[in-house]
Amino acid sequence: MRIALLAVGTRMPAWVDSGFEMYQRRLASARWSLELEEVPTGRRGTHADGRQARAAEAAALLKRARGAAHLIALDERGQGWDSAELARRMDDWQQSFQRVALLVGGPDGLAADCLEQAAECWSLSPLTLPHGLVRVLVAEQIYRAWTLHSGHPYHRA
Repeated sequence: MRIALLAVGTRMPAWVDSGFEMYQRRLASARWSLELEEVPTGRRGTHADGRQARAAEAAALLKRARGAAHLIALDERGQGWDSAELARRMDDWQQSFQRVALLVGGPDGLAADCLEQAAECWSLSPLTLPHGLVRVLVAEQIYRAWTLHSGHPYHRA
């Protein structure tokens, strides 16, 4: 199964890239692959409310998501899944879909278009998290789900 993390934002700190790539490499030998596809942050002016920027970001995310059989929006209002639940869901996704796309919004979150087109909405936390941290956290949880799936001792809970 190919998992695409489609995220708004193109210039992350080195620790974000390094953390994401570490988990991406760990998955390289698995039957699951993790790809990061970045889309530019929409232009925001001094007096803008962010709606136009979010619309541009949504269009770019959904364009990149074409070809994905299953869309999951990451949003603080979504369902919270523990690691075991994520592993169960990913097992189900693997049985049904070749490509899954996870959508991560920009500074103003995801536009309604993305939320409406997503089959599921996943909340990592009720907290608002920095976008770079979300990338690393999602990569780690996908790796953890794979270890649960494969019986690897990484997950000790």
